[in-house]
Amino acid sequence: MNRKNIIYLILIFGTLIFINACYYDKADLLYPTSAIATCDTSGVISYSQRVVPILQSQCYGCHSATGGSGNINMSNYANDKVIGLNGKLYGSISHSKGYFAMPQGGNMMSSCDQAVINKWITSGCLNN
Repeated sequence: MNRKNIIYLILIFGTLIFINACYYDKADLLYPTSAIATCDTSGVISYSQRVVPILQSQCYGCHSATGGSGNINMSNYANDKVIGLNGKLYGSISHSKGYFAMPQGGNMMSSCDQAVINKWITSGCLNN
């Protein structure tokens, strides 16, 4: 084997070793548990503390008293309760078939936010 072939082999093996060394598949080190947000839906979901902040950031901008987009006004508890109990709220945020996917033109609500709203609805849409 000549010197040129040996150099090529060293370069090929060195490249392969380098590429394999870059792969890092240690999820527990890359994503520590403390950095992963947990979604707590245990117990009673507070409308004012947990549901309203989600609706304010995701819904109220378009569905307010002054400009209820799609004729849906979500500016207060009474209105939120109605669309919660009739299935439109969860159907829309979960992008269920037969409902308009919301937020319109935006990303789907996080699974945690969906779970919080679903728990509030299935608990009877309490005003707490």
